[in-house]
Amino acid sequence: MHDRPNGAPSVRPISFGDITNSLLAGWRDFRATPVPGLFFANFYVLGGLIMTWVTYVTGSTFWLVLAVMGFPLVGAFAALGLYETSRRRAAGEPLNLREIAGVVWAHKVGQLPWLAVILVILFLFWFFLGHMIFALFLGLSPMTNVHSSTEVYLSANGLKMFGFGTAIGAVFASLTFAVSVLGMPMFLDRDVDFVTAMITSFQAVAAQPVLYLAWGVFIGAVTLIAMIPAFLGLFIVLPVLGHATWHLYKAATRA
Repeated sequence: MHDRPNGAPSVRPISFGDITNSLLAGWRDFRATPVPGLFFANFYVLGGLIMTWVTYVTGSTFWLVLAVMGFPLVGAFAALGLYETSRRRAAGEPLNLREIAGVVWAHKVGQLPWLAVILVILFLFWFFLGHMIFALFLGLSPMTNVHSSTEVYLSANGLKMFGFGTAIGAVFASLTFAVSVLGMPMFLDRDVDFVTAMITSFQAVAAQPVLYLAWGVFIGAVTLIAMIPAFLGLFIVLPVLGHATWHLYKAATRA
């Protein structure tokens, strides 16, 4: 692991140009180094397929809607290796997959697991709350799975459930995004505790909510589209967005 400076960086305002430039830089990184991107995206795709398989074999496919909506909240974990790839490429360091994976593994004993625990708790709480919302609006409706229960979802109560659930889910997604958009790459870049990383990231988003949340909405929309079919689009989308997030972090921070 490279030597990292101590403490949180100074944060500067970003522009829409910073976002577009970061996205283009992310695409260039993926094109230049596709192997690490495909390697780390594989874990995310595999997790999505396993999640889908579990809902089918347990006969609870109607919960798949909630799982798919909440699953992107924990997708930032797979991006740590992508941040390291972009960092190494910018620094002219060797792009050895084994070394990159070793850097990611080394963070298991640092501050990163604490932020991971918080994000997982948010995801699980969202899933639990989603069950409650479902029961509130459709608890008495007969249904077996998503395909045979379409008319239930399109009923008045079903549409109300989607509207209310989307609003609550947006709050969870925004909070998760706010503490992780700069917080996750900060762990790779600097020696910082998880509370400081979360606060620094949240303050940056709070100072420019429109730009950052527009970036978050873009990430969410593209990720959800890439999940169709069978999560395969994530093999391209996840690496590009991961690399782009690193470049946006570097554009938003000073030493």
